[in-house]
Amino acid sequence: MAEKVLMKGNEAIGEAAIQAGCKYFFGYPITPQNEIPAYMAKKLPKVGGCFVQAESEIAAINMVYGAAGAGARVMTSSSSPGISLKQEGISYIAGAELPCLVVNIVRGGPGLGGIQPAQSDYFQATRGGGHGDYRMVVLAPSTVQEAVDLVMDGFDIADMYRNPVLLLGDGMLGQMMEPVEFKERKPRQLPEKTWAATGWKGDRPRSVINSLFIDPAELERHNIKLQAKYDTIEKEEVRYEAYNTEGAQVIIASYGTTSRIVKNVIDDAAREGIKIGLIRPITLWPFPKEIFAKVVGQQTVKAVLAVEMSLGQMVDDVRLAVNGQKPVYFYGRTGGMVPRPDDILRQVKMILGGEA
Repeated sequence: MAEKVLMKGNEAIGEAAIQAGCKYFFGYPITPQNEIPAYMAKKLPKVGGCFVQAESEIAAINMVYGAAGAGARVMTSSSSPGISLKQEGISYIAGAELPCLVVNIVRGGPGLGGIQPAQSDYFQATRGGGHGDYRMVVLAPSTVQEAVDLVMDGFDIADMYRNPVLLLGDGMLGQMMEPVEFKERKPRQLPEKTWAATGWKGDRPRSVINSLFIDPAELERHNIKLQAKYDTIEKEEVRYEAYNTEGAQVIIASYGTTSRIVKNVIDDAAREGIKIGLIRPITLWPFPKEIFAKVVGQQTVKAVLAVEMSLGQMVDDVRLAVNGQKPVYFYGRTGGMVPRPDDILRQVKMILGGEA
């Protein structure tokens, strides 16, 4: 059994990436994710890797494109405004079908906003963010340990489908310290990177890394091929946690660190005889639609409450998943403010009392 070690979330993310075989990191500093590049700058050279602080976020994501095109395990990290700057490059990476890991430790916005935690990048993460018809797999950890596990899984998912994967955390997750262990993982059977541009000696077809298709019919075929891949991901990679849902009166939908607050609310409510359940999406895309339909279909369930550190973004996917079976309500805080357990419980009581 691996020994547990106390680590800050950002540093644990960096160590998990290195243990997953990441040898290249390209990034640019921005709070509250700066410990990730700082950790990678210190540790990567010791394992034969390369850290480059690029001149901008735009330069960093294009360096990721190059390293991924050569078949390397590569990552970048940033926080909300920095991720916005990377969007064009992420679209190129998705279009060229290149695997990589992108980490977003979300801060409040819009604009420069503030440096406190938020979940207001959900639309950007799950709707592509850049231009064109593409998707990223979006993983949302709620603990530092889960961040470690999902970083390692994220590299495998990226390689399996030749697609960028986004780890979506927030300032709380990045800055908190928790005990973690770096477990030995069962290796996933991954395809060989025969497509990678690693030099040509005439012994195989040339590898061309490209996202430009001048012929519209060719571009349509490429997009249809990408969509078929996304359809497979939706079948194979959905992850969620269903907690205390059997016999619940209200189901709360929440993800990331906010879901940890909701678990405290569930305990507080139980002491007052109120049964609350939690559905926590771990993959924000693909979204776990089927578990919502199943759980919300229970006769005991009166309503669904989406709780987020935003003014309402995931709630749209919750409404689509619930599909009118039960009313869906929303409660959120924004700008770096964190929902309080007593305020969430008050919302539940208002819903059950018909006051919401």
